[in-house]
Amino acid sequence: MSESFAKKEKTKKKAKDKQAKAEKMQQRKSQNTKGRSLEDMMAYLDENGNITSTPPDGRVRKEISLDDIQLGAARVIPEEIVRNGIVTFYNDAKGYGFITDDKSQESIFFHSSTLSVSIKERDKVTFEKERGPKGYNAVKISKK
Repeated sequence: MSESFAKKEKTKKKAKDKQAKAEKMQQRKSQNTKGRSLEDMMAYLDENGNITSTPPDGRVRKEISLDDIQLGAARVIPEEIVRNGIVTFYNDAKGYGFITDDKSQESIFFHSSTLSVSIKERDKVTFEKERGPKGYNAVKISKK
């Protein structure tokens, strides 16, 4: 009884896959990294923080002042409390608007309840920034 063409192709494919698997296994065995010495597995950091395979030179040392070492959280430099800006948009009926900060050019939201005087668009104002749930809000707004 002769085999069909599909059966022959299937047998050829299985034999080819089996041979490829054997070749991969042989390749893994030849590139085996298990059993290497400790020295082969060591990695070192140079003076710039880069990983190298050679140990650092003990004679080259950089002196660091104790005052340069900072422990704890970074110090936050307080920003200017009272800021200057221009009212770019104000809707009196809805009671809100936006001020463009002179320094950062960011648009900051404000509500009419924080106004101390009546204002209109393109007025120069002073204000304080306060963190709100959706970003910064301008508070304590007054005309310049």
